Amino acid sequence: MNYLVLLRHGQSEWNLQNRFTGFHDVDLTEKGEAEAENAGVLLAGAGIKFDQVFSSTQTRANRTADIALKKADQYDLFGSMIRHDDLRERDYGDLTGLNKDETREKYGDEQVHIWRRSYDTPPPGGECLKDVVENRVRPYYTNEIKPMLDEGKNILIAAHGNSLRAMLIILGVETPETINQAEMETGVPVVFELEEGEIKKRYTLK
Repeated sequence: MNYLVLLRHGQSEWNLQNRFTGFHDVDLTEKGEAEAENAGVLLAGAGIKFDQVFSSTQTRANRTADIALKKADQYDLFGSMIRHDDLRERDYGDLTGLNKDETREKYGDEQVHIWRRSYDTPPPGGECLKDVVENRVRPYYTNEIKPMLDEGKNILIAAHGNSLRAMLIILGVETPETINQAEMETGVPVVFELEEGEIKKRYTLK
């Protein structure tokens, strides 16, 4: 049996400010750092020893991996962590930097809900979740991550809410119809147990 663990970064500065973040590079808050530390403690308690770590090229995901690996006593893996743009957060386009409540007041609740949660309707100048799945995360997973899982390696992916929601669809545990109910909480590891490439269990560590 081997493991795949998905870890959304801890709370970021723009999470705290309720802004659309997307490709914008922000750091963790103190709470986000604490969430990353707790994730590392939980991973240590679960006894999962990783062979490879993947992350996006964004600071909040890299710092989460950094902090969590230290707490999990696996910091030697941080130096060999593979960072790639394909694992970045969804691009929110013209909404980037806007306060979510103010955006609802300007465009209406229904329109903002469509931009945030529709599978295939992107915000102006940005990406929908389908774009993230098909244009970025699926090809990267197929070419770079899946071969390691098929070899029986234990993999940690420290990334973002939408790139990890894309992973849930690619893994076949969610669909475009169910993905809105699948929240990726900040700093909470989602664990998949695999046997011969097949998912046997899915659970969170809390």
